[in-house]
Amino acid sequence: MSGGVPSRARNTRRVLRGPRPEAVPVLVARACALVGVLDIAAGVFPRFRHSRMHSIAEVLPGSFGPFAAALSLSAGILLLLLAHGLRRGKRRAWRAAVALLPAGAVAQFTYRHSLIGVVISAALLAPLLRHRDQFAALPDPRSRWRALANFVLMSAGSLALGLVIVSVHPNRMVGDPSLADRITHVLYGLFGFEGPVDYQGNTSWTVGFSLGALGLLTAVTTIYLAFRPEHPAARLTEEDEARLRALLDKHGRRDSLGHFALRRDKAVVFSPSGKAAVTYRVVSGVMLASGDPIGDVEAWPGAIERFMDEARAHSWTPAVMGCSETGGEVWTRETGLDALELGDEAVVEVADFSLAGRAMRNVRQMVKRIERAGYETRVRRVRDLGEAELERIRQAAEDWRGTDTERGFSMALGRIGDASDGDCLIATAHKADEQPGPYGDLKAILHFVPWGTDGASLDLMRRDRSADPGMNELLIVAALQAAPKFGITRVSLNFAMFRSALARGEKIGAGPVLRAWRGLLVFLSRWFQIESLYKFNAKFQPRWEPRFVVYRASADLPRIGLAAMQAEGFVNLALPLPRFLRRRQKPARVCAHTVSERDARARVA
Repeated sequence: MSGGVPSRARNTRRVLRGPRPEAVPVLVARACALVGVLDIAAGVFPRFRHSRMHSIAEVLPGSFGPFAAALSLSAGILLLLLAHGLRRGKRRAWRAAVALLPAGAVAQFTYRHSLIGVVISAALLAPLLRHRDQFAALPDPRSRWRALANFVLMSAGSLALGLVIVSVHPNRMVGDPSLADRITHVLYGLFGFEGPVDYQGNTSWTVGFSLGALGLLTAVTTIYLAFRPEHPAARLTEEDEARLRALLDKHGRRDSLGHFALRRDKAVVFSPSGKAAVTYRVVSGVMLASGDPIGDVEAWPGAIERFMDEARAHSWTPAVMGCSETGGEVWTRETGLDALELGDEAVVEVADFSLAGRAMRNVRQMVKRIERAGYETRVRRVRDLGEAELERIRQAAEDWRGTDTERGFSMALGRIGDASDGDCLIATAHKADEQPGPYGDLKAILHFVPWGTDGASLDLMRRDRSADPGMNELLIVAALQAAPKFGITRVSLNFAMFRSALARGEKIGAGPVLRAWRGLLVFLSRWFQIESLYKFNAKFQPRWEPRFVVYRASADLPRIGLAAMQAEGFVNLALPLPRFLRRRQKPARVCAHTVSERDARARVA
């Protein structure tokens, strides 16, 4: 399949190899986390030994000791927060760590008089300065939602740590305050006020400064994240979209997922010649591409090289979801990454499709039953629909979505009825009711995107929940039967995750490992459409095309899986706007009622 794909010399492939974690940033990050824990311990717990510097400390100003404890506590928390950025080689994390380590060392020496703490901080500062060239990664896209997340997490952490600070001085505590009194004291202390708990000696000052430092740290980091210049994730520009459409016009027949590269929430990198491109989205530090590169296969290596350079510059984890066998071969050969079979895509050849025969009996009976119930179907190009009808379809697709979270990434376009998508197909089911609903007689919608000039790829499936079961089967059959009229010879249906494991595991002679793996997949099908999508696809007697995930290392797979689930809409770590507010948003180049869920496509998990 890849005979026409150019190969590169071994030394060139080594240059393009993915940005594997360097030893120095990883070790420095771990050491930074350790120093952060030591700084927190120095600020929270009282001295457990007498110091030779005790006589010197006695002549220092009375507030200097509590201030040093608060400084040590703040530096430790910030170093823990910076450890992840240091592991990824982020330049800004390096600058902050270089500034915080001396502050933490001074605080440890002043408060606990610990020379060991100073030595540890200096030992970490030395490799940071020596290997500063390995901390050059650019920052990630920013979002002000991080300010709210920071406030929630820091507030919870400050409350928990504050309870520890209040409770670690039992011998100096006046009376026996209750848990409610201690929580109240922590809450007051975070805002800089005295609470109901009292201590003997200077301990109350130490506790007060430490709680105040926690509150100040929460406020400062939240304000910084809220008011820093926002750099949202890159969007597909009009120029980029025009170039991608030109490549799809020439080479779009190669990959059924090619048209989904036109999602406007993706970014793109082009090969030096401009004859190939890779589209991607960055999710939780993972640079996630989908499908094969767009364009001339001879120019794929150049686009892949640009993709890997971008990942290396930002210290992102590179990954590709749902590429074909040819794409997987090129990716692995040019970058040194690994590939794992993810599932199979169901492709139906229109010329071979028929409702006749025993194998199609269930589909045939269901379609006949629905037709007798009074349903009719219409299959048209988007350009042939009026604006009023398109708006009604958009509204219906939005309201019939099963979840508040819009879903879809690798196999969803994210919009319906855009003026630039006139070649898309829309199949609709209609039934006249005595009491028409808000969308008239419209009962179900299927949307297909072009796959070259002679193919179509299923985008989304939506139906009225009150409609009879079998709407999806009815509209797929209608689209396949109408396909010759539009010059379509092949139709890509749903993507079935782990299809081969399910198929082999249910056959006679399957081994215990394969049967156990199939049993796990069946169990997971209670929450994810794994087995149901495989059985749904199999109804139409398709041919199966394998799809792969390309990754850097096995340790990255959990992170890639989480990022893919976020991109597909199954996991939402951000706090979304209320639905009534989200509907009012009208992006400049996207229809007001865009939809991106793909109910009948498997999500990458």
